[in-house]
Amino acid sequence: MQKILVANRGEIALRVMKTAKKMGIRTVAVFSEVDRNAPHVRFADEALCIGEAPSNQSYLRGDKIIEVAKQLNVDGIHPGYGFLSENADFAEAVEKNGLVFIGPKSKAIRIMGSKLAAKEAVKKYGIPMVPGIDEAITDVKKAKKIANEIGYPVLIKASAGGGGKGMRIIEKEADLESGMQRAISEATSAFGDGSVFVEKYVTSPRHIEVQVMADTHGNVLHFFERECSVQRRHQKVVEEAPSSILTTELREKMGVAATKVAKACDYVGAGTVEFLMDADLNFYFLEMNTRLQVEHPVTEMITGVDLVELQIKVARGEVLPMKQEELKITGHAMELRVYAEDPLNDFLPSVGNLEVYRLPEGEGIRVDNGFEEGMDIPIYYDPMLSKLVTYGKTREEAIELMLDAIRNYKVKGVQTTLPFGSFVMAHEAFRSGKFDTHFVKDHYSPQKIQEKAIVEAEIAAMMALYQYHEDKKIVKLPTN
Repeated sequence: MQKILVANRGEIALRVMKTAKKMGIRTVAVFSEVDRNAPHVRFADEALCIGEAPSNQSYLRGDKIIEVAKQLNVDGIHPGYGFLSENADFAEAVEKNGLVFIGPKSKAIRIMGSKLAAKEAVKKYGIPMVPGIDEAITDVKKAKKIANEIGYPVLIKASAGGGGKGMRIIEKEADLESGMQRAISEATSAFGDGSVFVEKYVTSPRHIEVQVMADTHGNVLHFFERECSVQRRHQKVVEEAPSSILTTELREKMGVAATKVAKACDYVGAGTVEFLMDADLNFYFLEMNTRLQVEHPVTEMITGVDLVELQIKVARGEVLPMKQEELKITGHAMELRVYAEDPLNDFLPSVGNLEVYRLPEGEGIRVDNGFEEGMDIPIYYDPMLSKLVTYGKTREEAIELMLDAIRNYKVKGVQTTLPFGSFVMAHEAFRSGKFDTHFVKDHYSPQKIQEKAIVEAEIAAMMALYQYHEDKKIVKLPTN
């Protein structure tokens, strides 16, 4: 594999290109009109514009991307995450055009892309699943019958997608009909498929996922777990590895379960098996993401493995270069997704110009970044600027380093999730490990960030005053 096209933008495009360059592989960037001067475009060996700013005219145009790949004699296409990364038709089209899709086969993407098909595939492996229906429905009467059988609260969830769309928690029967109709409407709008399934809602859930990698020679490895329970709108903001609540035995059980899920769909490449865990540490299969995850850096930090490099090696037909027993957890890693969002205004996107944009540096700090000072934040795409990652010998060390890194991350011109990250890292519930996916609902409010900012400003003013008085005490010796 001599040349790879990265069918993505921003920090993940740069992330993939840097590993490709390290491996001696040339890279091709594709870009929309609005991204013409973006860092990933300049970093690549070659770059071509594929359309206007809206993603459906550029980054989602699989036909144009394949056309460019063939035009520039590309060997493989890496989809990153988002956009076309979990599009089975695109993966199939890449293969049919004689190119290598650096990801799983289209069959695996299709199976795991439907939550119900995924559950059906893994059922025979004895993997625990949340009680509920094993068929997609739109019938409210049927939903009521199922909900009464498994007991409230229940979760209504879109069969065809994720990201919190088409999802509703229903506490009692009186709310089921309206909640289901809203979920169906949202799922239809987002995915073109309004079918949903009903399952028991796990109270006080933790969101724990396991990284897997499979080659074409039948080897499937797991690279331990990531804790992803701090979320807003059912989407992750803070991730860490390893989880603070897993025992060695439980970690092994979840790892084995994850590899079985991969085997259930003849998986190839990097994937993530997601589990829900209840307050009694029972875990249940949730879904499989058939791509590299946003939060993959924390796994790389604790294992010392470059997951993108492994993806490329597997795509070239190579055998995975390590055995399961050789993989070990060393230290602890934290990740904050730095979004251009306003945590004081319900995390709404914050559009503007990066008047000041300076990244923290130092040992144990990694920033997977896609922006530069002076750039505008486009309104057309996901508002993530970067991923701020810290690594320490212990969880406490990684948290403290994250707090320092946030303080040294300078952004002016847009609002970001940096203050929220600082709030999480300093909160006792997070520091103690006693939190779940309701962390934001239970502990966070914009007022708390504002109060924290006022206290910090007062401390800074007192320190400055103290220093001023200390400086006045210094006796200046006359110079002759």
